[in-house]
This record gives sequence, structure tokens and C-alpha cells, in this order.
Amino acid sequence: MFTLFFVDQLPTTVGSSYEFASEDANHAIRVLRMQAGAEFMLSDGKGSWSQVVAQEVSKKSMKVQVVESGFQEPLATTITVVQALPKGDRAKECIELLTEAGVDRIVPWVSTRSIGKGSDKFAITAREASKQSRRFRIPEVTELATTAQICEAIKLSDLAIAFHESATDKLSDQISSHNVEHLLIIIGPEGGLTEEEITAFTQAGAKVALMGRPILRSAHAGIAAVSAVSALLKVW
Repeated sequence: MFTLFFVDQLPTTVGSSYEFASEDANHAIRVLRMQAGAEFMLSDGKGSWSQVVAQEVSKKSMKVQVVESGFQEPLATTITVVQALPKGDRAKECIELLTEAGVDRIVPWVSTRSIGKGSDKFAITAREASKQSRRFRIPEVTELATTAQICEAIKLSDLAIAFHESATDKLSDQISSHNVEHLLIIIGPEGGLTEEEITAFTQAGAKVALMGRPILRSAHAGIAAVSAVSALLKVW
């Protein structure tokens, strides 16, 4: 698969030329050593894409020609993951993994036992991870959310599942329909969800499920949850 870069103004007319000049262009030239004739992908991060070929390469920019262009339709199920923030570099790792898993929206959550902090760099992390995973849609990373806001999001979803290590119901027993347009997954912090949070979520309409016997790190639990639910809902 071709290397992917994102641009603000995507050229889509086949045969047209475009000046590719940005940090990504500089990376392509200086790090990837792309020369005239190299083919790669450009995207607006919202589903539209163009395959281009480099015609001329200078020190910091290149002239490219559009070979093919198209639009990737979103999947039938929109996936939102509410993630209690882990600390340090694990927060960044978490954003990367969720992006690579294909989620549409990431909601950092200030839970009772959260130890991590929000960052204005999360959106950049999601953008870079989208390039790495060759996805044409960059996931939205929202502002920090409160438990009350998560409860409101639960009410608007078709299926909301909160994962908790003390749950008694298996994930496979909590999914009874494949017709889910808006899916919400809630991942707690390293210290786990509190009883008050579980009560608030269930009263709002969420189901509580056990992910499995092993206890995953909070930063890693999201990708496991998305993978399992996507398979059960036949999204994958």
C-alpha cells in the first residue's frame, strides 16, 4: 500500500498538478527520500483521497500529478470510545491504538480514579497514527469529558458497553443485535470504575461487561474491546 499524507486542500482532478509543500512533504523528501516517479496517497482526513505521482522534487516541496481520486464511505457503525486517561506516555499510546483500531471518535474522560491529564497534542497523535494505519478518516478527539457528559452520550447511542473487571456478564452475552449505528465503548482507568460510575452508566442505559480473564492495562483495553465488539457486530 502507498504511503499516506494529509493535506488541507486535496487535489481531486485526475491529470491536474499540485504543489505538495508541508511538513509531510519535507518528511517525504528528507526522510523517505522520495524522488520523481514516486507514487503515494493524499487525503483530506475526511474520507476523500487521491493517488498521486511525484513529477518534480525540490528541497522542501514537490510537484505531483493526480493519478486517481475517490471517496471512502464510512462504515455502517460509528464507534466512539470513552477512555479514562492513563498517565504519561500511555495516554499517547492509547490514542494511537484506538486510531489504529479504526474508531471514529475518542473521548478522553476525567473519571474518579483517572491519573492522566488531557493534552492538546492528542489530535496530532491521532493524525500521525492515521497516516501510519493508512486510514482516510482521522478520528475526532474531543475535549475532556465529565461523567455526566458520558451519561448523556450513553442515552444517544444504540449500544453502550462499559468494561469492568468485576463484571459477571460476558461481552458476547451483552450483544443481542447486529443493527447498531452508534456504538459507545467505555474504558475505565487503571484503578477501575467506581460503584458510583457503574451505577450512573447503567442507569443511563449502558451494559457492563467482562472483557476476559486477563486484566489489561487501561491504555491497551480499548483496542481489545473495539476488536471484540467489531467482530461480534460483524463490523469486521
